[in-house]
Amino acid sequence: MTQPPALPSPAKRPLRTWDLVLTIILLVLAGVLAAIMSFFGFFLAMASDPCGVRDCSFDLITTGMFVAVGLPWLFLIITAVVSIVLLIKRRLAFWVPLVGGVLIIASWFIGAFIAAAGVPGS
Repeated sequence: MTQPPALPSPAKRPLRTWDLVLTIILLVLAGVLAAIMSFFGFFLAMASDPCGVRDCSFDLITTGMFVAVGLPWLFLIITAVVSIVLLIKRRLAFWVPLVGGVLIIASWFIGAFIAAAGVPGS
């Protein structure tokens, strides 16, 4: 009995050094951005300043603040995991931290929107 001819092993994609270096730099910058946006999230507690004369929802203000503080870190973790997976598969990954940076910035605005919903007339 004869053996079927062996199939050639699929060639691995080449490692793009520039993509690896750029992705690492952008991930570090995304970490710095997450720290900055998280810090700014604490300032959303000031949304309760006019609540002495208004009937505010402190639950919404607190939720908005926690969203603005925590969501950047969640987006950073997701960005890092997806980037690492793409780098292991040797696919372009530099774009993932760029999209993650946009999501990290957007997380503050999501938190601010929630906090503002707790203050009537804002």
